[in-house]
Amino acid sequence: MPSLADTLARETREGELYETMPDGRLRCYACGHCCPLPEGALGVCKVRFNEGGRLMVPWGYVGGVQCDPIEKKPFFHAHPGSLAYSFGMLGCDLHCGYCQNWVTSQALRDPAAVSPPLSASPDALVADALRQGARVLVSTYNEPLITSEWAVAVFKEARAAGLSTGFVSNGNGTPRVLEYLRPWVDLYKVDLKSFDDRHYRELGGRIQPVLDTIRRLHAMDVWVEIVTLLIAGFNDSRDELVRLTEFVASVSPDIPWHVTAFHADYKMTEPGNTTADMLLEAAALGRAAGLRHVYAGNLPGQVGDLEDTRCAACREPLVRRYGYYIREYRIRDDGSCPRCGTAVPGRWSRSFDGQITSRPFLPGGRSRLKVLWS
Repeated sequence: MPSLADTLARETREGELYETMPDGRLRCYACGHCCPLPEGALGVCKVRFNEGGRLMVPWGYVGGVQCDPIEKKPFFHAHPGSLAYSFGMLGCDLHCGYCQNWVTSQALRDPAAVSPPLSASPDALVADALRQGARVLVSTYNEPLITSEWAVAVFKEARAAGLSTGFVSNGNGTPRVLEYLRPWVDLYKVDLKSFDDRHYRELGGRIQPVLDTIRRLHAMDVWVEIVTLLIAGFNDSRDELVRLTEFVASVSPDIPWHVTAFHADYKMTEPGNTTADMLLEAAALGRAAGLRHVYAGNLPGQVGDLEDTRCAACREPLVRRYGYYIREYRIRDDGSCPRCGTAVPGRWSRSFDGQITSRPFLPGGRSRLKVLWS
């Protein structure tokens, strides 16, 4: 029986995000590690490797698919109420001890992380998304940057079918991968995990590439939303949150910032769960830093109006939510406030067609995807 690594090594093709160095090694540009790879070497991600002077990258499978309300990603300023057909592959360039998608992201590092890959093609994924009534196709669950070539192949089919596209990512990018994605990605959620480089190094990365990614995405006019999972004793100090939110506001005060509640998961079980008061205090710091759209997540009904979208000018409630459920939608078809006419930053549909689901579900027809390894 071949190992999972052996199986995934066969599900590859030559990538595009690399160059050959003068000494014959390959430099990969899919993520901020920019791994220099001699013959036979794997990148930090464990899924991109040098074979015979070619960079081989993941292709032709998914580690899982799911239909999510777009609010789960979370995108609050992009087609509220719509269905996000979500797919992922396997592997990650970080190793966060609290990862909530560890069965896919850590599948090549942790023997306990098992998510059997399923054979897939871009046209089959898009056809399934259309059958489910999806508005957006999203690459998520693992780190999508390390599987960018596959995501672009899927997104090309999605765009041709009239769908929007999105990344849910740690943001550890490079200028080259962002330019590669630029024509094909509409929405991009970045996990800004901390504002301390030491903390990022504990997770296997560095903070600077993430900050550069946020700036570059905004300059490219990709719609960006930022999420910070608030963890007691890790990233919840007042000083760190002030610096983090001031940075986001310096890029644009219109970028939505979601501060969300941690719960014990994977290898991180010691910190206490984030409380509603902790979220409220962090949100207040974000607003004080000048951010116009601050949200608190993972504790539905416990954070006042911090689940709702309001007009930044007159504070009129525009989208009322309970968790992922849209309770009321009042944004005009042109994306403006019905009370004062102020444009609301985001990517809005021409009309609100209701909400297909407020809970994730597995798409019908999943059996059409063949299991490659178990």
